[in-house]
Amino acid sequence: MANHQSSKKRIRQDEKKRLENKYYAKTMRNALRKLRAATEKEAAVAELPKVTSMIDRLAKKNIIHKNKAANLKASIASHVNKL
Repeated sequence: MANHQSSKKRIRQDEKKRLENKYYAKTMRNALRKLRAATEKEAAVAELPKVTSMIDRLAKKNIIHKNKAANLKASIASHVNKL
């Protein structure tokens, strides 16, 4: 158990951040799932910039790794182009 005030505060902050990061990562995964499930090209093309922006934001905040972000973006762009 933490004894110092600063370490107790850090534990509280870490827990809040962990929950926030988990929420944003899950939101991104749901958006990806929705985009991959789209069957109409127009709907997928309209959704692509929003999802790409979301992935970039999460990579910038280090919630996901930048290489993972690049792989995801390439994957969904390829998927939209195949529709």
